[in-house]
Amino acid sequence: MNLLVKNVTVADPQSKFNNQQCDVRVENGTIKNIGKLTAGKNEIVFDAQGAFLTPGFFDLNCVAGDPGFETKEDIQTLTETAKAGGFTGLALLPQTSPVVQSKSQVEYIINRAKNNLVDVFPVGAISQNREARELAELFDMQQAGAVAFSDGDKALQDDGFMSRALQYAKGFDALLMVYPENKSIAGKSQINESKNSVLLGMKGLPALAEEMHIARDIFLASYNETKIHISNISTAGAVALIRKAKKDGVQISCDVTAHHLVFTEELLNDFDSNYKVKPPLRGKADVKALIAGLKDGTIDAITSQHRPEEIEFKNVEFEIAHYGIIALQTVLPLLLKAGLDIGLIAEKLAINPRKLLHLTVPVIEEGAEANFTVFSTTEKWLYNAASNHSKSANSPLLGAELTGKVTLVYNNNQYLES
Repeated sequence: MNLLVKNVTVADPQSKFNNQQCDVRVENGTIKNIGKLTAGKNEIVFDAQGAFLTPGFFDLNCVAGDPGFETKEDIQTLTETAKAGGFTGLALLPQTSPVVQSKSQVEYIINRAKNNLVDVFPVGAISQNREARELAELFDMQQAGAVAFSDGDKALQDDGFMSRALQYAKGFDALLMVYPENKSIAGKSQINESKNSVLLGMKGLPALAEEMHIARDIFLASYNETKIHISNISTAGAVALIRKAKKDGVQISCDVTAHHLVFTEELLNDFDSNYKVKPPLRGKADVKALIAGLKDGTIDAITSQHRPEEIEFKNVEFEIAHYGIIALQTVLPLLLKAGLDIGLIAEKLAINPRKLLHLTVPVIEEGAEANFTVFSTTEKWLYNAASNHSKSANSPLLGAELTGKVTLVYNNNQYLES
């Protein structure tokens, strides 16, 4: 299949064509030419009308329901949702039923996602059943195709277990992606601890719970001389801790969700459970610090934290509602709303996530394998039941007009135009 993308601005810091408006010709999955080009015979032409072209987006942190919770999301609907959001690659967390914690379960995910435009990479569990008692089959899972290991939204509370996990993973250069929350401090709190939590009459979750856990993991990574990745940081204090650790030479990386760059705790005043996420929405000062952390390189990547949920777990009282929002289709509009420039979006959403996992990073150059996303920063679109590709509908943005639209994705010699 031959495709000519006309009038597109390349946004790829790795490419010599970065910031140039040009045409991109793809032949049989490879970028053949870049420049001012004329359409050839039997060539599909897509006029990007000045839109941006970046390496295909990659999500480090998403969840499907397959296996076990397919009513929330299966691999097919997950990848359809990802394509619509501009993602050509996903790291799929293991919080399913059964938990992905063995070679055969990793192979199951890989086989379910074969021959897709979207590359799906399984992340295996660190501990058996995500209970932090016994290590899962990390080495066997890596040999089968697991790209990293995580217990998802369950923080590893036992210090000794965490240290042993880091030591074991170091032996075969595996990456542990851990969620930071000191449970003894957090308790059953569900929203950020602040004046707002007092106003709402709800027990607040202090930033301290996240920051103490990160401080512990920094000490353990330093002591064991191994790498560690902190998932979904949300506080100004977390940014400061990781910034200092990097300066001190600790092998630490981290990511932040797109919604934590825009949404703040005041949105919970109406107790809308679609804003109930983990970690909770924080204050404006935290949002400012997170954006600064992205710009100065403290925060390595941006994630969707896509968490599909059935309506019966969301359309209930706030305190018993499940955490999470569906987010793959709304990452780009949120990043534009947060004021991030296109180069930074390409770096944090396409390039760095793959680098962290030691995956091949797409580059917009002649002769390179074609893997890219085309999007407009000004086009508006309605996010509603008709345009939502997920099985679930737990997003506070449903029904809203959003700015920033993915118009084309290409990978694995397949493309989708929207």
